[in-house]
Amino acid sequence: MKVIGITGGVGCGKSTVLNLIKENFNAFIIMADDVAKDLMKKGKKGYDETIAFFGDEIIDDTTGEIDRPKLASVIFSNPNKRIVLNSIIHPVVKKEIVSMITQAKIDDKYDYIFVEAALLLDDHYNVFCDETWYIYADEDSRRKRLKESRGYSDEKIDGIIKSQLGEEEFKIGCDIVVDNSGNINDTYAQLVKLLQM
Repeated sequence: MKVIGITGGVGCGKSTVLNLIKENFNAFIIMADDVAKDLMKKGKKGYDETIAFFGDEIIDDTTGEIDRPKLASVIFSNPNKRIVLNSIIHPVVKKEIVSMITQAKIDDKYDYIFVEAALLLDDHYNVFCDETWYIYADEDSRRKRLKESRGYSDEKIDGIIKSQLGEEEFKIGCDIVVDNSGNINDTYAQLVKLLQM
């Protein structure tokens, strides 16, 4: 059961690729962002530590859960606080993902396990992946997608792209490049080739 790490910059279409994989191959998919959101719920490992550092002002008065927009505004206005949040959340997310992979291997129901994480290379997820894939899309395609799907401005897109690894770093760090600049059929053809070798 091969463990494949998937990464790529904003707007490259990682979700599209993962949906194609989910629909067409016998694969278990783990999304690091979803794991992180779950671990920050009340009663979970990341919740208490986050509240201990950031205080009660990030709690939603109605639900008692962490108010994600409030937390986002705190960490994006102060890069040091973002570093602290990452140091709290990333280790527990990584540990949880390793445990999910282990359980999936024990259950033995899938041919592949895919782990999607924006920080796959930065956080050394490649250590427990058999191979890593970089989902690539040219910058024009990425910008167009982000404007259409998320309503982002050029300024916002510039900021996000600058904060992420560059194309060359992704290519050097990953074993395989999947070009997702074209249409969905082109991408699917690449996946078939990669997963049925």
